[in-house]
Amino acid sequence: MGVKLGILGLGTVGTGTVQLLQDAVGRHPLLQEIEIYRVGVRSLDKSRDVQLQPEVITTDLESIVNDPAVDIVVEVMGGLEPARSLILQAINNGKHVVTANKAAIARFGAEIFTAANQAGVYVMLEAAVGGGIPVIQPLKQALSVNRLHTVTGIVNGTTNYILTRMQTEGSDFGDVLADAQRLGYAEADPTADVDGLDAGDKIAILASLAFDGRINLEDVYCEGIRQVSKTDIAYAEKLGFVIKLLAIAKNQAQDATKLSVRVHPTFVPKTHPLASINGVYNAILVEGEPIGQVMFFGPGAGAGATASAVTSDILSLVAALKSNTTAPNPLLTCRHEEYSHVAPISDLITRFYARFLTKDQAGVIGQLGTCFGNHGVSIESIVQTGFQGELVEIVVVTHDVREGEFRQALAEIQNLSAIDSIPSILRVL
Repeated sequence: MGVKLGILGLGTVGTGTVQLLQDAVGRHPLLQEIEIYRVGVRSLDKSRDVQLQPEVITTDLESIVNDPAVDIVVEVMGGLEPARSLILQAINNGKHVVTANKAAIARFGAEIFTAANQAGVYVMLEAAVGGGIPVIQPLKQALSVNRLHTVTGIVNGTTNYILTRMQTEGSDFGDVLADAQRLGYAEADPTADVDGLDAGDKIAILASLAFDGRINLEDVYCEGIRQVSKTDIAYAEKLGFVIKLLAIAKNQAQDATKLSVRVHPTFVPKTHPLASINGVYNAILVEGEPIGQVMFFGPGAGAGATASAVTSDILSLVAALKSNTTAPNPLLTCRHEEYSHVAPISDLITRFYARFLTKDQAGVIGQLGTCFGNHGVSIESIVQTGFQGELVEIVVVTHDVREGEFRQALAEIQNLSAIDSIPSILRVL
């Protein structure tokens, strides 16, 4: 007996998924047992890149999640509503769910997974993070025997593309963003990408899997790339770094009582595995014991890549449905129910890069050193690099320091009469 799919949405990802399922030759034989039973769309009139029988397509999305014949609901419509309500309705009707919706999972994951556990169904979300890169299932299964301590990712292709071009061309952020929008690499409203919010959703999901606890999205610190200038990229180059928007989840203690979960532009040493990930590509570096380092790399978006992840989840569910067991598979369920404690950004211990513009007068570097020393900030290097007009440019890189103490030092420095401004403050990996 074939497994019947109800697909919600026929945009880029939905179309890619249907195309993959209709081209099953040479792929896993279980794909032959899947029937595209219903597909929900907003408009029947739109021309589409797939051939489906007219009776398969409907604008009544609720009829799909309520149809007793549907075994698996595939939510690839995006957005928060009605996606959330339809997912919950499908779960309440005893249907398994595959979703690519990182925004809904990051915000409503607790509600969705609690409902799924109570109903005895699975919610699969490989496509929600990293496009076609398999990272969710490895975290839930192959890597779950490790004590993981850090997940570090380049998980937003738009910002990586912009930073890569700024680096290679010496261009300003605004110019590259405008060009990226023209080429279709950036949305008309790029806020979710360039302000780090999309990456924040994704690292919340990865952190919950890596550290076995729910993450409150409001606890995730997000800082975007609008303030990164070509000047900072040039200094990074001179100092042996590249600037990347990193999403980082780190366990500061062995018992996951003090997680750091954050997104921000970061000075990455050129020797680091993530330094060479350029353009629209994504990569996620997982570190733990005893595995050491494992890196997942690949296309973070696109119809084919995301459809690959969606269909791999469908395949896992088809296998589960055919296994004739009523007991839930503990490697497919979401097992954590408690919230993890995420430390405030002020508790973060990291290195910093800071760029100062000061008046051209003697003793400024000494004054900076004194202020940093007053707050326990140890300086790795301090360099007077040149002039911007009448002002002197000074670049400082610190050793590891608690962020709160570094910010206190900066507040004192800003009150010095010699300081004109502090144009850039970036964390160093």
